[in-house]
Amino acid sequence: MDAREVTGDREFAVRLDYGAEWIGEIESFAAAADVVAGWFHATGAVEDAELAYYDQDAFAYETVTYDEPLEVASCTGTIALDDDDEPAVAAHVVLSRPSGQSIAGALERATVFDGELYCRTFDDYLTRDVDPAGGRALWE
Repeated sequence: MDAREVTGDREFAVRLDYGAEWIGEIESFAAAADVVAGWFHATGAVEDAELAYYDQDAFAYETVTYDEPLEVASCTGTIALDDDDEPAVAAHVVLSRPSGQSIAGALERATVFDGELYCRTFDDYLTRDVDPAGGRALWE
């Protein structure tokens, strides 16, 4: 385990714009607000979505596309700087169909129908690097 204390006192409430790309909206907010690291939670609805599932044997992501309206029951994620020192979002979602059936995974892409986000920032810079044990990009 690797742990460190982080501090931060900035908090934001953000409304995502209809028709925008979900991850892109969060990255645009982070860039505009100068968020270099943080944690967020969001809810809302999307018109479609692409989720990724990590194959732990192949060390690779597989994606599934859903071309249907879905409720965002939960979206949780982190913001860290990418290799170009730009804010990059890693998010996981639980989406629900009208039947109540849930689908979940790493959010690759979705079109916003509506969305609200709460973000708490960290003062510390956080970056991602590939963890050799699992092959996924994690906080350094």
